[in-house]
Amino acid sequence: MTPLRSGGSVPGVVEADDLGTYVVKFTGSAQGRKALVAEVVVGELARALGLRFPELVLVHFDPEIADGEPHQEVRDLHRASAGLNLGMDYLPGAQDFTPEVAARCTVDPLEAGRIVWLDALTVNVDRTVHSSNLMIWPTLGIAPPRLWLIDHGAALVFHHRWDGADPTKAYDFRHHALGRYTPDTRAADAELAPRVTEELLRRIVAEVPDAWLVGEPGLANPDVVREAYVEHLHARVRASAAWLPTDFPSGEELAAEEARRAAKTQQGRPSWLKRVPDLHGRPAAEQDWSVHLG
Repeated sequence: MTPLRSGGSVPGVVEADDLGTYVVKFTGSAQGRKALVAEVVVGELARALGLRFPELVLVHFDPEIADGEPHQEVRDLHRASAGLNLGMDYLPGAQDFTPEVAARCTVDPLEAGRIVWLDALTVNVDRTVHSSNLMIWPTLGIAPPRLWLIDHGAALVFHHRWDGADPTKAYDFRHHALGRYTPDTRAADAELAPRVTEELLRRIVAEVPDAWLVGEPGLANPDVVREAYVEHLHARVRASAAWLPTDFPSGEELAAEEARRAAKTQQGRPSWLKRVPDLHGRPAAEQDWSVHLG
């Protein structure tokens, strides 16, 4: 297996005994079991609504297979994750949907609207311009590249505090990764809301293992917890008029805001830093060639 250190949960690329390759998220990570619950609920809901999301599998993990890992922190994570964990089908060669990639991609407003609608429904706070949790795949061959959703562990924020869960809570979409594509969220709401039934939600939450739902304060057992998810999400669907994001800035407005932010960043730099090459997508450094001339 190969650890992935790009995210806080430190997942790993694992080849399983079914000969499949998966990105495995571990129960022993700092995000805890609720991140895995969110992955299952939101990921399976996305697939049920026709959005592209890799297949999920339950992975029985033996920490001994990673005994050769040189980093103590990763070894500790693996030892704390013996047993049942969550795997997502690995997309070989997939490309992150970064701002640079987004600038040269075309996304249909209805597809963008469907993804924004799902994020708003599930209160996904981690689909931003600089952390899109979107991938382009495939990137090789003759098949056209498509937009794929990944990583929903930060969604369902209401399950961290059930007593304060409000199904009408507004969704902050100002920095959504797909905001530049004028998402047609009204059309998405009309199409998707009727499909999110209590029956569908119960079928999805039934996929969550009991072990990830025990010990929830105020909720007696895993079945009661499952029903709490169903009730909240179905109530939120019925209240979509209260949280449906519609007032997205235009492409010109976004470009102007980015230009203002870049100019402000550049202005605030000391003169020596303005000559340091910037390799992280921020405003380009000024090139002062006079320092090389006699």
